[in-house]
Amino acid sequence: MRYIDTIIAGFGGQGVMLIGNLLAYAGMKDGMNVTYIPVYGPEMRGGTANCTVVLSQEDIGSPIIHRPKSLIAMNRPSLDKFQDRVEDDGIHIVNSSLIDMDLADTDRLKCYGVPCNDIANELGNTRMANMVAIGAFVQATGIITLQAVIDSLENVISERYHKLIPANTKAIEAGAKHVS
Repeated sequence: MRYIDTIIAGFGGQGVMLIGNLLAYAGMKDGMNVTYIPVYGPEMRGGTANCTVVLSQEDIGSPIIHRPKSLIAMNRPSLDKFQDRVEDDGIHIVNSSLIDMDLADTDRLKCYGVPCNDIANELGNTRMANMVAIGAFVQATGIITLQAVIDSLENVISERYHKLIPANTKAIEAGAKHVS
């Protein structure tokens, strides 16, 4: 049975809600049941923002995640807040552009250090660091196809920004390539 739950966390403005939504759409495109819960509040700009996503072939009993099977941490406060909650042997994508990999729990978790900001900057736009992270996550977990993620971009990026879909596609592919 295909199943994964994850917490995606970072500073408000890093696009964690966007990639959570993208993961949910891609899961639906791949025929899975999904839940997506964004956490909004005063942390939206500058503080720690997060969302939870569940992807499952079976019915989802609860969208609430206490011990996630995976984590995408885009910044140090997110690592500090959520890393200890991840199940043993869980998959952890660490934005090593902003987080020292010595802080990652590599003894207990399958950690992938991905320099998301650096890769996005090399592609021409640091704001695509979130897309690098989701590409790495999908490659590391194998839960859905990378193509489903790419095909879902048009569902989560507003129409006036559809011209950015090719650049976001390259960022997703670069993240996937980094962990393969």
